[in-house]
Amino acid sequence: MQRDEVCEALFAEPKVQVDRRPDGTVYLTSPEPLGAYPDRIGEHLYHWAEKDPDAALLAERDEEGGWRYLSYGRAASDVEAVAQILLGQGLGPERPLMILSGNSINTAVLIMAAMHVGIPAAPVSPAYSLMSRDHGKLRHIRDLLNPGMIYAADAEPFGPALKAVRTAGVPVATADGRGADFSFDTLRGTRPTGAVRDAFRRVGPDTVAKILFTSGSTGLPKGVINTQRMLCSNQQALAQIWPILEGERPVILDWLPWNHTFGANHNFNMVLRNGGTLYIDAGKPLPGQIETTVENLREVAPTMYFNVPGGYQALVPYLERDPALRDQFFSRLRFLFYAAASLPQPIWERLEALSEASVGHRVPMISSWGSTETAPLVTNVHYRIDRAGIIGLPVPGCEVKLVPTMDKLAVRIRGDNITPGYWKDEANTREAFDEEGYYKIGDAVRFADPDQPEWGLVFDGRLDENFKLPSGTWVDVGSLRLKVIEACAPVIQDAVITGHDRDTVGVLIFPSHDGCRAVSGESGESSLQSLLSHPKVHAHICAGLAEHNANNPGGSTRVHHALLMEEPPSMDAGEITDKGYINQAKVLERRAELVERLYENGEGVLRIERKEISDAIGK
Repeated sequence: MQRDEVCEALFAEPKVQVDRRPDGTVYLTSPEPLGAYPDRIGEHLYHWAEKDPDAALLAERDEEGGWRYLSYGRAASDVEAVAQILLGQGLGPERPLMILSGNSINTAVLIMAAMHVGIPAAPVSPAYSLMSRDHGKLRHIRDLLNPGMIYAADAEPFGPALKAVRTAGVPVATADGRGADFSFDTLRGTRPTGAVRDAFRRVGPDTVAKILFTSGSTGLPKGVINTQRMLCSNQQALAQIWPILEGERPVILDWLPWNHTFGANHNFNMVLRNGGTLYIDAGKPLPGQIETTVENLREVAPTMYFNVPGGYQALVPYLERDPALRDQFFSRLRFLFYAAASLPQPIWERLEALSEASVGHRVPMISSWGSTETAPLVTNVHYRIDRAGIIGLPVPGCEVKLVPTMDKLAVRIRGDNITPGYWKDEANTREAFDEEGYYKIGDAVRFADPDQPEWGLVFDGRLDENFKLPSGTWVDVGSLRLKVIEACAPVIQDAVITGHDRDTVGVLIFPSHDGCRAVSGESGESSLQSLLSHPKVHAHICAGLAEHNANNPGGSTRVHHALLMEEPPSMDAGEITDKGYINQAKVLERRAELVERLYENGEGVLRIERKEISDAIGK
């Protein structure tokens, strides 16, 4: 394990206690006890509002393109004002606040105000409002919540969604009040009474703070209960493994949505607890939207940077082409953090090269692992690693149980950060826990080095994504996906593994425009469609897959079929989650006809979605 001066200044020393049982079950815990934490997340807001009221908590772009700031002092007064009117409208533990729109200062104040006085905040993915035609999932969520108020930033784009979920007697609020009962200015202009402080004091560790909805890839979304205890304990654990937070207030630029646990519970709450500043990034790691992130990074140099692998894949080409942007980005960056999916090793190596070129040393690349049900932090990498995939060690307060399952180690978790269950869903709540009260997350892991457990755990795939071939061999979808991406770098942006109920393994390839352009040698004006027909692109993919097959000849690892996708994964259809990673199940479901075509006309042929080509993958 590498312990250099950089990591020693940032992170706590990695330690783990291991208890191995005769049946193969392994229990892992941190030897560091979890420290004391407040009963309610709002204590942090009051602390900083008193200690440094003029410090900026949030910043977002205004209509003129400048940055509009919300100080801690103003945030505290706005939160109390909005909380007053929420209480007055009858919202409470059984009547949550339903929020349809995305990240903004207004959204942040609403979420904090609801949690402040014991009203569950339920931020819902904007995709359910803006990209759905029938709003079926949105109506399902409305019926499950029975909200006391519904908020949307703008009545025009959210008009159809508001119409679909509006219910008699339930007030609606929008930013400017159009098509609504309240404007945001009316909400925050209310004079708070003693009722707000009284309600705040009644909020305790087991009070429901949020209801966060899973993406619903295999059915209707489930509402994950997030208690005040979960949020507060998780931030205490983070502070203990990242002591840099106690000495240096974080400054981050972040697009990750607050209807997900990564952007909300991890990043937003980290900034709030430690008196930092969060710049709200309106960009996303998608064509036409990553440019917004790039322009924001020209002005804001973060001290820590958080993203999903797809976000780094989209950003890296811009950093490589623009040394000024690269140097601004790394100028005060303490570390790079990724989560939510595995980072392809070529992207890892390109980021390391960029940091060395900019500041003369490798800026630490770290990761973490958890879920909506775990608030989200369970394990964390707080030491130097040299490759992607390692998810670290249990943080203080988390008990990790590894159970042998399908030739893997299935993970189960217990601790103060674990959800008590699903909102109004007793059946799924019972199913989610084992006989010892451990939450069954559905992921598998393995030790980076079985002889040195302090090196941490490696993510080993989703148990429900893996499948068996007729030979009885399990296909490890997660690891195979990464191997295919690495074998064909930089041409492949992402990949989906096929082979359910088949004799052989195939792959749907989502190409990288930048990568195809670099391999082909064509100009920046070339369209992706034209690049997909370029012989150099075909040759690169075929050579990469042939080399992969030579190194991985087994039936569960050898790629027999490949199909290049012209149509990128669709966020509208759920193929890409709000956090920017691929939804394997949804892609296979939506593109079932293409999977059928993939297996036509024999093996070892690379095809394009709408064209026939005959380049051989190699046998």
